[in-house]
Amino acid sequence: MDERAFLTGLFDAAIRAADAKTALRAHLPDRPRGRTVVIGAGKGAAQLGAAFEELWGDPVEGVVVTRYGYGCDCRYLRVLEAAHPVSDEAGARASEALFAAVEGLGEDDLVVALVCGGGSALLAAPAEGLTLDDEVALNEALLASGAPIGAMNAVRKQVSRIKGGRLAAAAYPAKVVSLIVSDVPGDDPAQVASGPTVPDNVGRAEALAAIRDYGINLPQRLTDFLASAPEDAPAPSDPRFARNAVHVIASATRSLEAAAELAETEGIPAAILSDTIEGEAREVAKMHAAIAREVAAKGRPFVPPILLLSGGETTVTLRGKGRGGRNSEFLLSLALEIDGVAGITALAADTDGIDGSEDNAGAFADGASARAMRAAGIDPAAALANNDAYTAFEAVGELFEPGPTGTNVNDFRAILIRQRAD
Repeated sequence: MDERAFLTGLFDAAIRAADAKTALRAHLPDRPRGRTVVIGAGKGAAQLGAAFEELWGDPVEGVVVTRYGYGCDCRYLRVLEAAHPVSDEAGARASEALFAAVEGLGEDDLVVALVCGGGSALLAAPAEGLTLDDEVALNEALLASGAPIGAMNAVRKQVSRIKGGRLAAAAYPAKVVSLIVSDVPGDDPAQVASGPTVPDNVGRAEALAAIRDYGINLPQRLTDFLASAPEDAPAPSDPRFARNAVHVIASATRSLEAAAELAETEGIPAAILSDTIEGEAREVAKMHAAIAREVAAKGRPFVPPILLLSGGETTVTLRGKGRGGRNSEFLLSLALEIDGVAGITALAADTDGIDGSEDNAGAFADGASARAMRAAGIDPAAALANNDAYTAFEAVGELFEPGPTGTNVNDFRAILIRQRAD
């Protein structure tokens, strides 16, 4: 078996399970008496928009915003591109375009919101009294903190004019149907892209608690704003949301199940460990490696051959100045933990095709990866300490680079244990 080709095929199966047209087909809303306006945000928003146009049939109007280089052709919708993972002026203009698209709508009109991961950075709309520079500083501090996505979003929603359900509130009295591709553990739709059209009950108190509990180093200006902001984001009980509907149309669960089904058709049993794993990427890797070594050494809790799958969203606390995202960091830590162990091959990748801000989705690793890095002049332990997983895997030709996938259901991790180490 070509282990890397096998793992790549599993990743492809996971992506197909989150295909925009397949996901949307079963969730098309009833047609309104009035206008149909489509809005969207996220790394796969343009593909969702194109698929919706094809399935809907009739002309539609609206705007979707996606990451630079992630756009595609739409017949009727405007596709705007902006920066990710740190916001820019294009994101601020895109947010204003989304507000303009839903302005002046009536009760007979329908807003279809196509939302997927990445929208938090793409939707730059600082609260009154703050600037885009403040929002950029906030994103940089959150990304460096290692805080889980729920904690980061609790803060983001309190310093924005568009997140935390505010875009849906702006569309009132039109009905808003949100069709969500989930990239968050647990598939809470209010957490995807910080919930521009889906409110929750998290307020300033929770945001301040997250800053304290995770040691998030915000500029004093932002801390002062949070302490004195005039109001929380709107709550789900707000009457402006009473007619709205929310559907999660694709998630890590289904994608991991699709990968498991493909593996089993090829004679490899599969076990999904969890689709909601969070935590520091390098520490999560140690847990995965411990299971893989136990299987390889003692045939428990699974007898090889076995494929271990998991999803969720790990985090990285920035300690150094290297290159690489959370999936590459996971793999580098795992490579160190399985150094010299035969029969284990792993892939970890972001399902949107980009791991952090680099051009790879993730990387491959096996029991010989750390040794190969040393032979190439890279100390893998030092690279991990410097958050420099990209450089380490680039040196040994093990980066995984599928390009933008048009969807985003979070991390995909696959570890194949082919044989007992003895």
